[in-house]
Amino acid sequence: MDQVRLHVNIDHVATVRQARRESEPDPIAWALACEAAGADGITCHLRFDRRHIQDEDVRRLRAAVTTPLNLELALAPEMVSIALESGAELFCLVPENRQEVTTEGGLDVRKELERVREVSAALAERGGIVSAFIDPDLDAVEASALAGCRYIELHTGSYANAKAETREAELDRLRSACELAHSLGLGVNAGHGLDLTNVTPVARLPHLEELNIGFAIVSEALTVGVDTAVRTMKAVISQANS
Repeated sequence: MDQVRLHVNIDHVATVRQARRESEPDPIAWALACEAAGADGITCHLRFDRRHIQDEDVRRLRAAVTTPLNLELALAPEMVSIALESGAELFCLVPENRQEVTTEGGLDVRKELERVREVSAALAERGGIVSAFIDPDLDAVEASALAGCRYIELHTGSYANAKAETREAELDRLRSACELAHSLGLGVNAGHGLDLTNVTPVARLPHLEELNIGFAIVSEALTVGVDTAVRTMKAVISQANS
């Protein structure tokens, strides 16, 4: 089995900084520390309300990081315009509700099919690789292929929040989505709500290429430091794939 890549989402480092509108902690320095610890890529989400990542963070990240930069963005013209000029290699199209604490639920690609197709084409024309952040529903997988996405990123929140008696059913949903995506020529990534206690079954999903994990790593780093937090998550994922 190929090793699943770990991309570290640094949004919540910026959340801490924005609590006081100070310059520290610096998410770019944190991203570089993640790379030094073995992260395969860096992810950030520039939101409408700029609650954590700021426009300047995206510019500084692009100039500083040496691994692929994955920019999460909503379909709004303002966000797409910024993404087109960002220089990021990877783009993940996500839903955005200003009242939510974090991204809850996947993008309704079928409802937004024409807009997703338009945005995917524009980003791909600039050399970007585009994924859609979707719930593990077969209709959403099919719609992502129709929209011209190269990848899907499966929303693992329902799995992460499931009680013991329903967790296997949520894993089955994820497996089915992975298999269908692969049959349609889509690459498969996953993320949301994953931590050291629940990541192993997801890391073993068929055809999975990449995990995007942020909050759990940032939280763990408060106790053990960023280097240990990233290396430990990498080790757990690696063990799952061995």
